[in-house]
Amino acid sequence: MYKLLLVDDEYEIRTGLCQYFPWDEIGFEIAGQAEHGKQALDFVKSHTVDVILCDIKMPVMTGIELAEELQKQKSKIKIIFFSGHRDFEYAQKALSFGVKSYVVKSTKFSELVNVFKKVKDELDQEAYATDPSGKEQAAEDAEEVQNFYDRVILTIKNHIKEHYQDVELDDVARLVHMHPNYVSKLFKKQTGQNFSDYLLTVRMEKAVELLKDVRYRTFDVSAIVGYSNVKNFTRRFKSYYGKSPRAFRTNENVNREE
Repeated sequence: MYKLLLVDDEYEIRTGLCQYFPWDEIGFEIAGQAEHGKQALDFVKSHTVDVILCDIKMPVMTGIELAEELQKQKSKIKIIFFSGHRDFEYAQKALSFGVKSYVVKSTKFSELVNVFKKVKDELDQEAYATDPSGKEQAAEDAEEVQNFYDRVILTIKNHIKEHYQDVELDDVARLVHMHPNYVSKLFKKQTGQNFSDYLLTVRMEKAVELLKDVRYRTFDVSAIVGYSNVKNFTRRFKSYYGKSPRAFRTNENVNREE
């Protein structure tokens, strides 16, 4: 995983980028945050940083001044400007100080992803050029990312199995500290199922388990698995199993007698 430093004087911007952007999926992890260029310079003196995502207009030291200072130090850190200003003069200065890309904050999510994928490819090539074992490291990084995803999905599944009655996507998103939209896409990608489909499966399997117990009426089963309206439960159950809860229970009793 390559180390990324976020530099922006707006706390909300930094927090949003940390929590809602899929850094790990594209090979990066947040090494730290800074409010301005001076803090960033101090940070890189004692921490490994491969890439800096940086605002331009900041107090104490601007992004342009930070890029200029790093260039003087012959730093290999790659800088990407992430600014609210679409200004040709800023872009020219950025290029003159070796900034890799200039992204406007209002840009689409996918554009920022593409920028960082290109930077990662460049870092991978540089790593392999200096050390042929770089490919092995890249494979290890990919395995580490997959292991992280596996843990996230397992956490989500366990939470659903425990709270199937009233769990929602927002609940598990808060649990794993990710944006709901990202959790939804990640769950689908890793499991092949939509979050709602997996929740339905858990509820229906629990319903079957309860219907086999004669102590529970259909009304009770409906409430236990999260349906306040028994008609909605019956419709869902029939759609899922091809028979109503009543028919399922009757069939179970017949099988037991046989």
